[in-house]
Amino acid sequence: MPHLAAGNTGQAGRGMAGEVVETIQPAITLLGLGIGAALASRALRLNPIVGYLGLGLGLASLGLAEDFSGSLVAAIAEAGVMFLLFNLGLHFSLGRIRAEAGNIFGFGTLQMLIAGGGFAVLLWLFGLPPIFAVIAGFGLGLSSTAVVIGLIRERGQEDCPVGRAAQSILIFQDIAAILLLVTAGALASGGDLAPALGLAAAKALAAFGIAVIFARFLTEPLFALIARAGTTEVYTATALFIALAAGWATGMAGLSLTLGAFLGGMAVADSRYRILVQTEIDAFRGLFLSFFFISVGLSIDPVLLARDWWLVAGLTLGMIALKCAFNVGAGLLNRWSVPGSIQLGFLLGQGSEFTLVLLALPAVAGLAEPRLVSALVTAIAISLAVTPLISNIGRKLAGRLRQGPADSKLAGDDAPVLIIGMTPAGRAVADALAASDVGYLAIDADHDRFQMALADGYHVHNANPADPRSWEAIGVERREVLVVATGDTAASRELTPLAEQRMPGIARIIAAPDAQAASEMAALGLLPVDMSLSGGAERLTELVFASLGRDRVLPIPGLAA
Repeated sequence: MPHLAAGNTGQAGRGMAGEVVETIQPAITLLGLGIGAALASRALRLNPIVGYLGLGLGLASLGLAEDFSGSLVAAIAEAGVMFLLFNLGLHFSLGRIRAEAGNIFGFGTLQMLIAGGGFAVLLWLFGLPPIFAVIAGFGLGLSSTAVVIGLIRERGQEDCPVGRAAQSILIFQDIAAILLLVTAGALASGGDLAPALGLAAAKALAAFGIAVIFARFLTEPLFALIARAGTTEVYTATALFIALAAGWATGMAGLSLTLGAFLGGMAVADSRYRILVQTEIDAFRGLFLSFFFISVGLSIDPVLLARDWWLVAGLTLGMIALKCAFNVGAGLLNRWSVPGSIQLGFLLGQGSEFTLVLLALPAVAGLAEPRLVSALVTAIAISLAVTPLISNIGRKLAGRLRQGPADSKLAGDDAPVLIIGMTPAGRAVADALAASDVGYLAIDADHDRFQMALADGYHVHNANPADPRSWEAIGVERREVLVVATGDTAASRELTPLAEQRMPGIARIIAAPDAQAASEMAALGLLPVDMSLSGGAERLTELVFASLGRDRVLPIPGLAA
């Protein structure tokens, strides 16, 4: 009997192990394939998002979509989006929410009314039921938070005007998406719509209030207690707990998980421990988010794509073209410049993951022809895949329009700060100066970097500061602070004797790539910042303000490099 019991236990153990292996196998397979897709994308100079979406579509074309549609993969994908929104919340402190209220509730409302309303009217004119036209139309007005925030982070645009406006609009769209989901739920249950929407609004306000209380009274004491423990694992666990628990709480309240994750990040945004929390979350965010993009690629129906390619192609092109046009119109009505409106409009020109959820609800899908709904879902998924390409077109077009005819006077001609090199460090300094209403002029000899900075709205000119003949045109003698952010110390080493002669009273600050370069630059009389250490961009910015003898008016979250 003991042998029999042991044998049964062994078989049960092997059976349990087999179940575990079967459960985690899809996730492990996708993880390995995702690494290959990311490496291939980098080799082809493409955004990794394109690689993940392409991988998902490739697996779906091989008929393997069902093999990777398990609950574990879905949970990891959902966690990736939650971590993304938590990270976005970390950059939106209460102060910034107040500062960006015009963009969130003004620009965001305008964009949804124009884009969502425009699509709703078009669907109604094509003979679709009014309820479907309103829900699907405003759903098409939404943009993808995951894709757009991923692109913004990839390009270092978090704190430039286009990046801030896009993030603010996406926050409002997440709120609008909740209302759409509530509307669809009331439609399915046959209940009264007005009370359902009122209850959702009350829950959202309550969640925001709880986040404010947590930020004011609990965040600092909690992390101070954890800091005394001095255990890295506790930091990681706490960061994960806040992100996931906040999303779970709003999900249990009938709101979206992503709204809770955003509010959880916002509760930590003003904390002195924000950078540490962001560091702990980033690794999980990037890893889990790849599962989301692969899942989107898996949702594309290859059979439908082959059979009704003309319908899918027409819907995809029409949706992207109209969405970009609606967004540009909203930007112009919000008194944005034409280049800025174009760049923002193209950046937000794709469909949304929320719309895929809406169209999957039987109460919504049953109002239209199944073939049309399937084609719309496929078109939205394809629009997510081509977002990097579409947004690059808008960015380059905006750059060309901004360049325009040469001015006789440089933009920022009288600015006290001259920034050389629009690298991430240079952009961080420019963002902080602009937020504190301090003028700057940026120059960059790298044409591609110059074009991208120009498209993003920076005061930048294409010039080669390594040629002393350009110094008079640049006006280096009129500046108070010179910031070298290119990361190249060779030119500074060669030009230091001439610089000391031509600009003896100017503070020369340089972003040094490592400690040895920083030591060499200090010996030459420059003020170096070792960028290899954590928080390099923040220290560089603080040194600029200290050299100017001014205080920063508005702290800019997320400057730490």
